[in-house]
Amino acid sequence: MRGIGQVMFQNNSYSGILFLAGIFYNSWSMGLAALFGTIISTITALVLKYPKEDIENGLYGFNGTLTGIALLCFFEVDLLICIALIIAAVLSTLTMFYLKKITPPFTAPFVLVTWLFTYTLMYFFNYPLITSSESSLNDIHVLAASSNSFGQVMFQENVITGLFFLLATLVNNKLMAIYAAYAAILGSLMSWLMVGNIIEINSGLMGYNAILCAIALVGKKWSDFLWISIAIILSTLLNKGLMMLGLITLTAPFVLITWGILKLKSNFTPLNA
Repeated sequence: MRGIGQVMFQNNSYSGILFLAGIFYNSWSMGLAALFGTIISTITALVLKYPKEDIENGLYGFNGTLTGIALLCFFEVDLLICIALIIAAVLSTLTMFYLKKITPPFTAPFVLVTWLFTYTLMYFFNYPLITSSESSLNDIHVLAASSNSFGQVMFQENVITGLFFLLATLVNNKLMAIYAAYAAILGSLMSWLMVGNIIEINSGLMGYNAILCAIALVGKKWSDFLWISIAIILSTLLNKGLMMLGLITLTAPFVLITWGILKLKSNFTPLNA
């Protein structure tokens, strides 16, 4: 459960249970995929005797969680997809271990592994992506967009699921929950100001990377608020840019922008001192 919780940086088994409950509320198949992905990636870490504390804290579970959900979100379930899910969950753990030696990996293992499997299935096995139904709403609905932004962190376009995710964050860390809500609203409004696609905004696709940036950079100083606001704006812009290029963005905008902000913060620290 900590592995599922760590998708949104919550090292709390109760948060993990609430996240999983939210996924099952929207889709039992994705709920099972999340559970299996987490278990497989965690067992891989145990078999390879990775650091016990990291395993117990769920650090070798959350990339498997996301990878499992992603494959069932993008493709119809069959034997090959199930095999791909198992292999992808294992690879996410291996990637996490080696990337962890270089930089804070965040969800980069999930992004790299999911891109590899998704594009391989599409172009080498001719697997079509599942097409999502489009909303008929023509106006931005900030509350629905914000709640869906929480859900989209784990591929769930469901307002109730989003509220489950917000509650799961609130249970563990109130400040993270406040910043996450701020990010969901600002990210959605930023996209609207850029004359973004209303369907994308209302479905939460323009807010979930912003939420992850805010949680990753959370702090109690005013400078933290500034860095988080910059990260929200930049991740929204990058998210839209990658989508316009036709890429499956996943959480790549969050990873890249957060890496960049952390590098900038480290450069500013000696100057402040």
